[in-house]
Amino acid sequence: MLDLKFIRENPELVKAGIAKKNDTSDIDRILALDEQRREIIRNVEALKAERNQASGEIAKKKKAGEPADDAIAAMREVGEKISAFDNQLREIETDLHDAIKWLPNLPHESVPVGADESANEFVRDWGEIVKPDFKVLPHWEIGEKLGILEFPSATKISGSGFYLLKGLGAHLQRALIGYMLDTHIAAGCVEIAAPYLVTADSMFGTGQLPKLEEDMYRTTEDNMYLIPTGEVPLTNIYKQQIIDHQELPIYMVGYTPCFRREAGAAGKEGRGMIRVHQFDKVEIVKIVSPEHSYDELESLVLQAEKILQGLKMPYRVSTLASGDLSFAAAKCYDIDLWSVGVDKYLEISSCSNFEDFQARRMKCRYRDAEKRVSYPHTLNGSGTALPRLVAAILENYQNADGTVTVPEVLHPYMGGIEKLG
Repeated sequence: MLDLKFIRENPELVKAGIAKKNDTSDIDRILALDEQRREIIRNVEALKAERNQASGEIAKKKKAGEPADDAIAAMREVGEKISAFDNQLREIETDLHDAIKWLPNLPHESVPVGADESANEFVRDWGEIVKPDFKVLPHWEIGEKLGILEFPSATKISGSGFYLLKGLGAHLQRALIGYMLDTHIAAGCVEIAAPYLVTADSMFGTGQLPKLEEDMYRTTEDNMYLIPTGEVPLTNIYKQQIIDHQELPIYMVGYTPCFRREAGAAGKEGRGMIRVHQFDKVEIVKIVSPEHSYDELESLVLQAEKILQGLKMPYRVSTLASGDLSFAAAKCYDIDLWSVGVDKYLEISSCSNFEDFQARRMKCRYRDAEKRVSYPHTLNGSGTALPRLVAAILENYQNADGTVTVPEVLHPYMGGIEKLG
Protein backbone atom coordinates (compact mmCIF):
# COMPACT_ATOMS: atom_id res chain seq x y z
CA MET A 1 0.00 0.00 0.00
CA LEU A 2 1.27 3.45 -0.84
CA ASP A 3 1.95 5.85 2.03
CA LEU A 4 -0.71 8.58 2.19
CA LYS A 5 1.86 11.17 3.22
CA PHE A 6 3.97 10.24 0.17
CA ILE A 7 0.91 10.59 -2.11
CA ARG A 8 0.10 13.99 -0.59
CA GLU A 9 3.65 15.29 -1.02
CA ASN A 10 4.30 13.74 -4.47
CA PRO A 11 0.98 13.68 -6.35
CA GLU A 12 2.46 14.12 -9.85
CA LEU A 13 5.06 11.42 -9.26
CA VAL A 14 2.34 9.00 -8.10
CA LYS A 15 0.13 9.85 -11.09
CA ALA A 16 3.03 9.21 -13.46
CA GLY A 17 3.98 5.97 -11.67
CA ILE A 18 0.55 4.37 -11.74
CA ALA A 19 0.08 5.47 -15.37
CA LYS A 20 3.19 3.43 -16.25
CA LYS A 21 1.29 0.42 -14.87
CA ASN A 22 -1.76 1.22 -17.02
CA ASP A 23 -3.70 2.22 -13.90
CA THR A 24 -6.27 5.04 -14.05
CA SER A 25 -7.02 5.55 -10.34
CA ASP A 26 -8.17 9.08 -9.43
CA ILE A 27 -5.36 10.57 -7.34
CA ASP A 28 -7.10 13.96 -7.16
CA ARG A 29 -10.09 12.32 -5.47
CA ILE A 30 -7.76 10.71 -2.92
CA LEU A 31 -6.16 14.08 -2.22
CA ALA A 32 -9.60 15.71 -1.85
CA LEU A 33 -10.71 13.02 0.62
CA ASP A 34 -7.47 13.46 2.52
CA GLU A 35 -8.00 17.22 2.76
CA GLN A 36 -11.60 16.69 3.98
CA ARG A 37 -10.30 14.26 6.59
CA ARG A 38 -7.66 16.67 7.80
CA GLU A 39 -10.15 19.58 7.92
CA ILE A 40 -12.56 17.51 10.03
CA ILE A 41 -9.73 16.56 12.39
CA ARG A 42 -8.82 20.25 12.77
CA ASN A 43 -12.47 21.12 13.50
CA VAL A 44 -12.79 18.32 16.04
CA GLU A 45 -9.58 19.37 17.80
CA ALA A 46 -10.86 22.97 18.02
CA LEU A 47 -14.23 21.79 19.37
CA LYS A 48 -12.53 19.55 21.93
CA ALA A 49 -10.46 22.51 23.12
CA GLU A 50 -13.66 24.56 23.38
CA ARG A 51 -15.35 21.74 25.31
CA ASN A 52 -12.43 21.46 27.73
CA GLN A 53 -12.53 25.20 28.36
CA ALA A 54 -16.30 25.12 28.91
CA SER A 55 -15.94 22.19 31.26
CA GLY A 56 -13.49 24.18 33.36
CA GLU A 57 -15.85 27.17 33.47
CA ILE A 58 -18.77 24.97 34.52
CA ALA A 59 -16.69 23.55 37.35
CA LYS A 60 -15.81 27.06 38.50
CA LYS A 61 -19.46 28.18 38.44
CA LYS A 62 -20.61 25.16 40.39
CA LYS A 63 -17.87 25.72 42.94
CA ALA A 64 -18.96 29.35 43.27
CA GLY A 65 -22.63 28.31 43.56
CA GLU A 66 -23.53 30.09 40.32
CA PRO A 67 -26.04 28.68 37.76
CA ALA A 68 -24.33 26.70 34.96
CA ASP A 69 -27.33 25.50 32.91
CA ASP A 70 -26.52 27.63 29.85
CA ALA A 71 -22.88 26.54 29.87
CA ILE A 72 -23.89 22.89 30.22
CA ALA A 73 -26.32 23.20 27.29
CA ALA A 74 -23.60 24.86 25.20
CA MET A 75 -21.14 22.10 26.07
CA ARG A 76 -23.73 19.45 25.12
CA GLU A 77 -24.17 21.16 21.76
CA VAL A 78 -20.38 21.07 21.24
CA GLY A 79 -20.42 17.33 22.07
CA GLU A 80 -23.10 16.72 19.45
CA LYS A 81 -21.04 18.56 16.83
CA ILE A 82 -18.01 16.43 17.72
CA SER A 83 -20.10 13.26 17.42
CA ALA A 84 -21.41 14.35 13.99
CA PHE A 85 -17.87 15.11 12.82
CA ASP A 86 -16.66 11.72 14.11
CA ASN A 87 -19.34 9.93 12.08
CA GLN A 88 -18.40 11.96 9.02
CA LEU A 89 -14.71 11.21 9.62
CA ARG A 90 -15.32 7.45 9.75
CA GLU A 91 -17.12 7.56 6.40
CA ILE A 92 -14.37 9.61 4.75
CA GLU A 93 -11.60 7.41 6.17
CA THR A 94 -13.40 4.32 4.84
CA ASP A 95 -13.67 5.90 1.38
CA LEU A 96 -10.05 6.99 1.54
CA HIS A 97 -8.79 3.54 2.56
CA ASP A 98 -10.91 1.89 -0.13
CA ALA A 99 -9.41 4.19 -2.76
CA ILE A 100 -5.79 3.73 -1.64
CA LYS A 101 -6.00 -0.08 -1.44
CA TRP A 102 -6.65 -0.20 -5.20
CA LEU A 103 -3.51 1.81 -6.01
CA PRO A 104 -0.70 -0.37 -7.44
CA ASN A 105 2.86 -0.14 -6.27
CA LEU A 106 5.00 2.33 -8.21
CA PRO A 107 7.60 0.88 -10.60
CA HIS A 108 11.25 1.35 -9.66
CA GLU A 109 13.17 3.92 -11.71
CA SER A 110 15.21 1.13 -13.37
CA VAL A 111 12.12 -0.58 -14.78
CA PRO A 112 11.67 -0.17 -18.55
CA VAL A 113 8.54 1.82 -19.39
CA GLY A 114 6.09 0.08 -21.69
CA ALA A 115 2.44 -0.89 -21.90
CA ASP A 116 2.93 -4.67 -22.02
CA GLU A 117 5.38 -7.57 -22.28
CA SER A 118 6.56 -6.40 -25.71
CA ALA A 119 8.61 -3.76 -23.85
CA ASN A 120 10.34 -6.27 -21.54
CA GLU A 121 14.14 -6.03 -21.67
CA PHE A 122 16.42 -9.00 -22.25
CA VAL A 123 19.08 -9.34 -19.54
CA ARG A 124 20.96 -12.58 -20.25
CA ASP A 125 20.60 -16.17 -21.31
CA TRP A 126 22.30 -19.39 -20.31
CA GLY A 127 22.85 -22.75 -21.98
CA GLU A 128 22.71 -23.86 -25.57
CA ILE A 129 19.43 -24.63 -27.36
CA VAL A 130 20.01 -28.00 -29.06
CA LYS A 131 18.03 -28.95 -32.17
CA PRO A 132 17.55 -32.76 -32.04
CA ASP A 133 17.81 -34.78 -35.26
CA PHE A 134 14.48 -36.47 -34.54
CA LYS A 135 10.96 -35.22 -33.98
CA VAL A 136 10.55 -34.31 -30.33
CA LEU A 137 7.06 -35.00 -29.00
CA PRO A 138 5.38 -32.35 -26.81
CA HIS A 139 5.25 -33.32 -23.16
CA TRP A 140 1.58 -34.27 -23.22
CA GLU A 141 2.27 -36.89 -25.89
CA ILE A 142 5.51 -38.36 -24.54
CA GLY A 143 4.09 -38.32 -20.99
CA GLU A 144 1.06 -40.34 -22.01
CA LYS A 145 3.18 -42.74 -24.09
CA LEU A 146 5.38 -43.38 -21.06
CA GLY A 147 2.32 -43.84 -18.84
CA ILE A 148 3.46 -41.14 -16.38
CA LEU A 149 1.13 -38.25 -17.29
CA GLU A 150 -2.66 -38.38 -17.62
CA PHE A 151 -5.25 -35.81 -18.53
CA PRO A 152 -8.50 -37.84 -18.98
CA SER A 153 -8.44 -39.09 -15.37
CA ALA A 154 -7.76 -35.60 -14.01
CA THR A 155 -10.59 -34.19 -16.15
CA LYS A 156 -12.92 -36.92 -14.92
CA ILE A 157 -12.03 -36.09 -11.31
CA SER A 158 -11.87 -32.29 -11.43
CA GLY A 159 -12.73 -30.96 -14.90
CA SER A 160 -10.52 -29.29 -17.48
CA GLY A 161 -7.32 -27.51 -16.50
CA PHE A 162 -5.92 -30.31 -14.32
CA TYR A 163 -3.35 -33.08 -14.85
CA LEU A 164 -2.35 -36.27 -13.06
CA LEU A 165 1.18 -37.59 -12.63
CA LYS A 166 1.67 -41.25 -11.79
CA GLY A 167 4.50 -43.71 -11.30
CA LEU A 168 7.81 -42.26 -12.38
CA GLY A 169 6.09 -38.99 -13.33
CA ALA A 170 5.06 -38.43 -9.72
CA HIS A 171 8.51 -39.59 -8.60
CA LEU A 172 10.16 -37.08 -10.96
CA GLN A 173 8.14 -34.22 -9.50
CA ARG A 174 8.94 -35.33 -5.94
CA ALA A 175 12.63 -35.51 -6.88
CA LEU A 176 12.54 -31.97 -8.25
CA ILE A 177 10.90 -30.67 -5.07
CA GLY A 178 13.57 -32.32 -2.93
CA TYR A 179 16.38 -31.02 -5.14
CA MET A 180 15.05 -27.45 -5.09
CA LEU A 181 14.39 -27.36 -1.36
CA ASP A 182 17.85 -28.76 -0.57
CA THR A 183 19.50 -26.24 -2.90
CA HIS A 184 17.73 -23.26 -1.33
CA ILE A 185 18.25 -24.50 2.22
CA ALA A 186 21.98 -24.80 1.46
CA ALA A 187 21.85 -21.13 0.36
CA GLY A 188 20.59 -20.08 3.80
CA CYS A 189 16.79 -20.36 3.56
CA VAL A 190 14.71 -21.75 6.42
CA GLU A 191 12.22 -24.35 5.18
CA ILE A 192 8.60 -23.60 6.07
CA ALA A 193 5.63 -25.97 5.77
CA ALA A 194 2.77 -23.46 5.75
CA PRO A 195 -1.06 -23.64 5.55
CA TYR A 196 -2.66 -23.78 2.10
CA LEU A 197 -5.81 -21.97 3.24
CA VAL A 198 -5.47 -18.33 4.31
CA THR A 199 -7.69 -15.48 5.47
CA ALA A 200 -8.82 -12.57 3.32
CA ASP A 201 -6.62 -10.34 5.50
CA SER A 202 -3.53 -12.37 4.52
CA MET A 203 -4.47 -12.16 0.84
CA PHE A 204 -4.85 -8.40 1.21
CA GLY A 205 -1.46 -8.17 2.91
CA THR A 206 0.47 -9.56 -0.04
CA GLY A 207 -1.64 -7.70 -2.60
CA GLN A 208 -3.83 -10.43 -4.12
CA LEU A 209 -6.97 -8.76 -2.75
CA PRO A 210 -8.91 -6.88 -3.85
CA LYS A 211 -7.28 -6.54 -7.28
CA LEU A 212 -7.03 -10.24 -8.20
CA GLU A 213 -10.04 -11.67 -6.37
CA GLU A 214 -11.61 -13.11 -9.54
CA ASP A 215 -8.50 -15.27 -10.08
CA MET A 216 -8.70 -16.86 -6.62
CA TYR A 217 -10.56 -19.87 -5.21
CA ARG A 218 -12.59 -18.95 -2.12
CA THR A 219 -14.50 -21.03 0.42
CA THR A 220 -17.82 -19.25 0.79
CA GLU A 221 -18.78 -20.42 4.29
CA ASP A 222 -15.50 -19.42 6.00
CA ASN A 223 -14.31 -16.70 3.59
CA MET A 224 -10.96 -18.47 3.31
CA TYR A 225 -8.82 -18.61 0.18
CA LEU A 226 -6.78 -21.40 -1.35
CA ILE A 227 -3.32 -19.94 -1.84
CA PRO A 228 -2.36 -18.85 -5.38
CA THR A 229 1.32 -19.00 -4.39
CA GLY A 230 3.46 -19.85 -1.37
CA GLU A 231 4.31 -16.15 -1.16
CA VAL A 232 1.05 -15.54 0.71
CA PRO A 233 1.49 -17.74 3.82
CA LEU A 234 5.27 -17.32 4.00
CA THR A 235 5.26 -13.51 3.84
CA ASN A 236 2.29 -13.20 6.22
CA ILE A 237 4.15 -15.05 8.96
CA TYR A 238 5.40 -11.57 9.89
CA LYS A 239 2.20 -9.57 9.53
CA GLN A 240 1.26 -7.30 12.47
CA GLN A 241 4.74 -7.82 13.89
CA ILE A 242 7.76 -5.65 14.73
CA ILE A 243 11.01 -7.42 13.78
CA ASP A 244 14.30 -6.56 15.43
CA HIS A 245 16.92 -5.42 12.90
CA GLN A 246 19.26 -8.18 14.09
CA GLU A 247 16.82 -10.76 12.70
CA LEU A 248 17.17 -9.34 9.19
CA PRO A 249 17.59 -10.53 6.53
CA ILE A 250 14.98 -13.29 6.78
CA TYR A 251 15.15 -15.98 4.08
CA MET A 252 12.40 -18.59 3.81
CA VAL A 253 11.57 -21.36 1.34
CA GLY A 254 8.50 -23.55 1.13
CA TYR A 255 6.90 -26.12 -1.11
CA THR A 256 3.14 -25.69 -1.66
CA PRO A 257 0.44 -26.59 -4.12
CA CYS A 258 -1.03 -23.43 -5.69
CA PHE A 259 -4.54 -22.75 -6.97
CA ARG A 260 -5.57 -20.19 -9.61
CA ARG A 261 -8.48 -19.66 -11.94
CA GLU A 262 -6.12 -19.53 -14.92
CA ALA A 263 -7.86 -18.60 -18.15
CA GLY A 264 -7.40 -21.22 -20.84
CA ALA A 265 -5.58 -20.52 -24.07
CA ALA A 266 -5.90 -22.02 -27.53
CA GLY A 267 -3.26 -24.20 -29.18
CA LYS A 268 0.11 -24.96 -27.61
CA GLU A 269 -0.22 -21.95 -25.28
CA GLY A 270 -2.73 -23.81 -23.13
CA ARG A 271 -2.09 -27.50 -23.78
CA GLY A 272 -0.85 -30.05 -21.34
CA MET A 273 0.75 -28.73 -18.16
CA ILE A 274 1.45 -25.21 -19.40
CA ARG A 275 -1.64 -23.46 -17.98
CA VAL A 276 -3.51 -25.24 -15.19
CA HIS A 277 -5.68 -24.50 -12.14
CA GLN A 278 -3.61 -26.44 -9.60
CA PHE A 279 0.17 -26.74 -9.64
CA ASP A 280 3.09 -27.29 -7.30
CA LYS A 281 5.78 -24.74 -6.62
CA VAL A 282 8.81 -24.06 -4.45
CA GLU A 283 8.78 -20.43 -3.33
CA ILE A 284 11.50 -18.24 -1.81
CA VAL A 285 10.56 -15.23 0.34
CA LYS A 286 12.92 -12.59 1.70
CA ILE A 287 12.27 -9.88 4.28
CA VAL A 288 15.16 -7.41 4.34
CA SER A 289 16.20 -3.89 5.29
CA PRO A 290 15.38 -1.33 2.57
CA GLU A 291 18.97 -0.38 1.77
CA HIS A 292 19.80 -3.94 0.72
CA SER A 293 16.63 -4.95 -1.12
CA TYR A 294 17.83 -4.46 -4.70
CA ASP A 295 21.03 -6.41 -4.05
CA GLU A 296 18.81 -9.09 -2.53
CA LEU A 297 16.67 -9.10 -5.69
CA GLU A 298 19.73 -9.79 -7.85
CA SER A 299 20.84 -12.64 -5.58
CA LEU A 300 17.29 -14.04 -5.59
CA VAL A 301 17.34 -14.28 -9.39
CA LEU A 302 20.72 -16.03 -9.28
CA GLN A 303 19.32 -18.48 -6.74
CA ALA A 304 16.45 -19.43 -9.05
CA GLU A 305 18.87 -19.65 -12.00
CA LYS A 306 21.04 -22.08 -10.05
CA ILE A 307 18.19 -24.62 -10.13
CA LEU A 308 18.03 -24.54 -13.93
CA GLN A 309 21.81 -24.57 -14.31
CA GLY A 310 21.97 -27.68 -12.13
CA LEU A 311 19.41 -29.30 -14.43
CA LYS A 312 21.41 -28.07 -17.48
CA MET A 313 18.32 -26.44 -18.99
CA PRO A 314 18.70 -23.40 -21.29
CA TYR A 315 16.87 -20.26 -20.16
CA ARG A 316 16.75 -16.49 -20.50
CA VAL A 317 16.22 -13.66 -17.99
CA SER A 318 14.19 -10.52 -18.72
CA THR A 319 13.28 -7.36 -16.80
CA LEU A 320 9.53 -6.79 -16.94
CA ALA A 321 8.28 -3.51 -18.37
CA SER A 322 6.12 -1.29 -16.17
CA GLY A 323 2.88 -2.36 -17.86
CA ASP A 324 3.71 -6.05 -17.38
CA LEU A 325 4.49 -5.74 -13.66
CA SER A 326 2.16 -7.26 -11.10
CA PHE A 327 -0.04 -5.03 -8.94
CA ALA A 328 2.31 -5.19 -5.94
CA ALA A 329 5.75 -5.38 -7.57
CA ALA A 330 8.18 -2.45 -7.91
CA LYS A 331 10.55 -4.49 -10.09
CA CYS A 332 10.46 -8.03 -11.44
CA TYR A 333 12.68 -10.39 -13.40
CA ASP A 334 11.16 -13.28 -15.33
CA ILE A 335 13.10 -16.46 -16.05
CA ASP A 336 11.88 -18.28 -19.16
CA LEU A 337 12.87 -21.90 -19.75
CA TRP A 338 13.35 -23.26 -23.27
CA SER A 339 11.12 -26.22 -24.11
CA VAL A 340 11.96 -27.89 -27.39
CA GLY A 341 8.69 -29.84 -27.74
CA VAL A 342 6.54 -26.71 -27.86
CA ASP A 343 9.40 -24.78 -29.52
CA LYS A 344 9.23 -21.76 -27.24
CA TYR A 345 10.29 -20.26 -23.94
CA LEU A 346 8.01 -20.93 -20.96
CA GLU A 347 7.94 -18.64 -17.93
CA ILE A 348 9.27 -20.71 -15.04
CA SER A 349 10.00 -18.10 -12.37
CA SER A 350 9.22 -14.50 -11.43
CA CYS A 351 11.47 -12.76 -8.90
CA SER A 352 10.04 -9.52 -7.48
CA ASN A 353 10.91 -6.72 -5.10
CA PHE A 354 7.80 -5.19 -3.50
CA GLU A 355 9.77 -2.64 -1.48
CA ASP A 356 7.56 -1.66 1.53
CA PHE A 357 4.24 -2.11 -0.34
CA GLN A 358 3.34 -5.49 1.20
CA ALA A 359 4.83 -4.61 4.59
CA ARG A 360 2.50 -1.59 4.91
CA ARG A 361 -0.53 -3.69 3.99
CA MET A 362 0.49 -6.40 6.49
CA LYS A 363 1.52 -3.90 9.20
CA CYS A 364 4.92 -5.61 9.29
CA ARG A 365 7.61 -3.32 10.70
CA TYR A 366 11.17 -3.54 11.96
CA ARG A 367 13.13 -1.67 14.64
CA ASP A 368 16.56 -0.46 13.50
CA ALA A 369 19.73 -0.06 15.57
CA GLU A 370 18.62 3.45 16.64
CA LYS A 371 15.26 2.03 17.85
CA ARG A 372 13.37 3.71 15.01
CA VAL A 373 10.44 1.71 13.66
CA SER A 374 9.86 1.57 9.91
CA TYR A 375 8.85 -0.85 7.17
CA PRO A 376 11.11 -3.59 5.76
CA HIS A 377 11.16 -4.59 2.10
CA THR A 378 9.73 -7.93 0.98
CA LEU A 379 10.77 -10.03 -2.01
CA ASN A 380 9.79 -13.37 -3.45
CA GLY A 381 10.64 -15.65 -6.32
CA SER A 382 9.64 -19.01 -7.70
CA GLY A 383 12.41 -21.43 -7.15
CA THR A 384 10.72 -22.84 -9.26
CA ALA A 385 7.22 -23.79 -10.51
CA LEU A 386 6.85 -27.52 -11.25
CA PRO A 387 4.46 -28.09 -14.19
CA ARG A 388 6.47 -26.30 -16.85
CA LEU A 389 9.71 -27.65 -15.40
CA VAL A 390 8.45 -31.24 -15.63
CA ALA A 391 7.15 -30.51 -19.14
CA ALA A 392 10.51 -29.09 -20.25
CA ILE A 393 12.43 -32.08 -18.86
CA LEU A 394 10.15 -34.48 -20.77
CA GLU A 395 10.87 -32.51 -23.95
CA ASN A 396 14.48 -31.33 -23.60
CA TYR A 397 15.75 -34.69 -22.30
CA GLN A 398 13.76 -36.78 -24.77
CA ASN A 399 15.61 -39.44 -26.76
CA ALA A 400 15.01 -40.80 -30.27
CA ASP A 401 13.90 -44.18 -28.83
CA GLY A 402 11.03 -42.55 -26.91
CA THR A 403 12.74 -42.62 -23.52
CA VAL A 404 13.53 -39.56 -21.37
CA THR A 405 16.89 -39.18 -19.66
CA VAL A 406 16.73 -38.07 -16.03
CA PRO A 407 18.95 -35.01 -15.39
CA GLU A 408 22.09 -36.15 -13.57
CA VAL A 409 21.53 -33.88 -10.56
CA LEU A 410 18.25 -35.74 -9.87
CA HIS A 411 19.73 -39.26 -9.84
CA PRO A 412 20.15 -39.34 -6.03
CA TYR A 413 16.53 -38.19 -5.63
CA MET A 414 15.29 -40.83 -8.11
CA GLY A 415 16.89 -43.75 -6.32
CA GLY A 416 19.45 -44.11 -9.09
CA ILE A 417 16.91 -44.22 -11.95
CA GLU A 418 18.55 -42.62 -14.98
CA LYS A 419 15.83 -43.00 -17.63
CA LEU A 420 12.06 -42.84 -17.88
CA GLY A 421 10.69 -45.46 -20.26
